[in-house]
Amino acid sequence: MPSAIEQIVDTYVRLKNRRGLDQLMMHRQRLAVDLKSKSGYDFSLPIGQIDEEIAIIEAGLSRLKADAADLAATRPL
Repeated sequence: MPSAIEQIVDTYVRLKNRRGLDQLMMHRQRLAVDLKSKSGYDFSLPIGQIDEEIAIIEAGLSRLKADAADLAATRPL
């Protein structure tokens, strides 16, 4: 069963919502930077999860880019 982030990314890709994916990415990146700058507690587990989510979002952005390239290649002039 896909995780929540995988379902969200799949939906954004299906709707061709690049802006939504970019916003998801920026949010996760800010979270990662914030957690990595903190000390006094072991944040390795949430940081690892955020890194996994970033990878899923990057894959979604790649799929969206590939879909756009395929569409442009098949579009008549």
